Parts: sequence; structure tokens; C-alpha cells
Amino acid sequence: MTIPSATDSVTVLTRMYAAEAEYLAAGGPGEAPFDLLAPFFAPDVVLYQADALPYGGTWRGHQGMEGFFLAMSQVWESFDMVEQEFLATGETAVVLTHVRARARATGRELTFPILQTIRVMDGRISEVRPFYWDTAAIAGACVGPTPAARSRP
Repeated sequence: MTIPSATDSVTVLTRMYAAEAEYLAAGGPGEAPFDLLAPFFAPDVVLYQADALPYGGTWRGHQGMEGFFLAMSQVWESFDMVEQEFLATGETAVVLTHVRARARATGRELTFPILQTIRVMDGRISEVRPFYWDTAAIAGACVGPTPAARSRP
């Protein structure tokens, strides 16, 4: 696949999310080649995830992005982006995404918004910073209750 020719941030993001859907439909991490997504990310891309999440931390480069998608697939049985709104000026875009997800470990379903700031340079995503309204609720849905919580009436 060739590098996207569009330099418009919203166009790049729209195409990336379509490629992500194709990647996931083809089996996602471990099944589908990351080559479906790689052209949309700069080789030195940086993704900052909230440390409180099971896939938290800083993910760097294509290898980091591939690792992130693998970590996400291990945490979430489903992760559907129900609705998205884009606002972009120059190299910076803001994406509000409404998510409906089901955690693998607990089977819990939840819906939540994510607001991301995304930098697009030379037609590729170079930085992603997602912001969550309630990381504790999201992380809590991904792990079973503690023994003390299970014993409460």
C-alpha cells in the first residue's frame, strides 16, 4: 500500500479509520497484516495512552502501534466506534468518538466518549493523545472484582 496522498487532516483520519475497520474485519492483530494501517502513521509516530488503562503508556513507531492494537485486542472483545466528529485546523485535529465496548475478562459492556488530539504531518499521523472522561470506570470494566468486593452483600 502506498502512503496516503492527501495532506488534509480529516481526509487522512477518515481513511485511517476505514483502514482500521478493514484491518479489524480481516482478523486484526496477529491475523491481519499491519501493512493495512502502516501507511497512515509516520515511522516515528507516538501514541500516549492514560497510564491507568490496561494498555496505558507510550507507544512509539509502527512496532509500537502494532503492539498497541494487540494489547487492545487482548483487553476488548469488541470496541465499536459508534459515532465520530472531526475538527481540524492545519496539522492538528480533534476527534470526539463515542465508543461501545465489551471487555474480554469480565464481559462487561460500556459506552464512553474519547476525545483525541491528533497531529498529522506530511499526510501521516505523527502523534495521538486520547483523553478519557473516566479511566477508572474503563479500567474497572476490564478486570474482575477484587476478592473483598466479591464478598460484600
